[in-house]
Amino acid sequence: MYLTSFTLPNEDTEYSIARARMAQNGGPDFGYLENGYPCGIFPKKGLETVHFGHITIFYGGNGSGKSTLLNIIAQKLELHRVSPFNSSELFDMYANACRYALGEDDEGVKLRIPNGSRIITSDDIFDYMLAARDNNADIAEETERGRGEWRRRKYGETVKLSGMKDYEELRLQVLARSKTRRQFLHKTAGVETRLMSNGETALAYFDEKLKPDTLYLLDEPENSMSPKLQLELFNILTELARYCGCQLVIATHSPFLLSLEGARVYDLDSEPVQVRPWQELENVRTYYEFFKSHEKEFNE
Repeated sequence: MYLTSFTLPNEDTEYSIARARMAQNGGPDFGYLENGYPCGIFPKKGLETVHFGHITIFYGGNGSGKSTLLNIIAQKLELHRVSPFNSSELFDMYANACRYALGEDDEGVKLRIPNGSRIITSDDIFDYMLAARDNNADIAEETERGRGEWRRRKYGETVKLSGMKDYEELRLQVLARSKTRRQFLHKTAGVETRLMSNGETALAYFDEKLKPDTLYLLDEPENSMSPKLQLELFNILTELARYCGCQLVIATHSPFLLSLEGARVYDLDSEPVQVRPWQELENVRTYYEFFKSHEKEFNE
């Protein structure tokens, strides 16, 4: 395990952080805060230190702080991120006040956070989808233009090379005369990204991006996925944690991901925060009780 524990500021330290920022804003007499986030969230929940397993899950409803906690850890560890996050004037000072401990290998040598470790959010997935669609639109436009260019270059008058300014035109003519129209368009316009449903694209993203021997923070990775696809994601994450040397820290309320074998689940809806078996969590119990009440219909 790369990351073994993470300690958040207590209430006194949060107060010191806020006072220091107020002094920066307006001096000792006229200090002010525009935004106190993320102070005041975790001390009232009784959460000070998180102890990690190979899979650690932060469970809770909207506003419980699970995404905030992931972002604080990512900021402190300086993990790679793509999408911006909900920051504030106190966020960097707060992250600086946090502490963490790393694991050791079999010989007692302190581990480090592996290269390539990162935080992945649902915004990353949606941005990936949008970028792919924009790219496909550009390729479609270039392809339409290229159909006429292929015919002109293949059957038109041979380009005479009289200087470097003619080189590119000659290169394209040689390409057009040696390739089929489809091959020419692939070479000049590019190949469109194959887009599937949002859920299938999200699953393919994780299957492609998650590599062995890495620490990943995943913020609600199940977003846009059907139950069947969530089960496929469950299998991917299980394999990464069990066989591929990955450590996973996940914010989720998906019953499928909450049931990941051996996961250490922090219930951020409880005060104080507790580590609880996944089958005792309110979200899971709601599903269970609903289907239990309809059990007869499934057996008909």
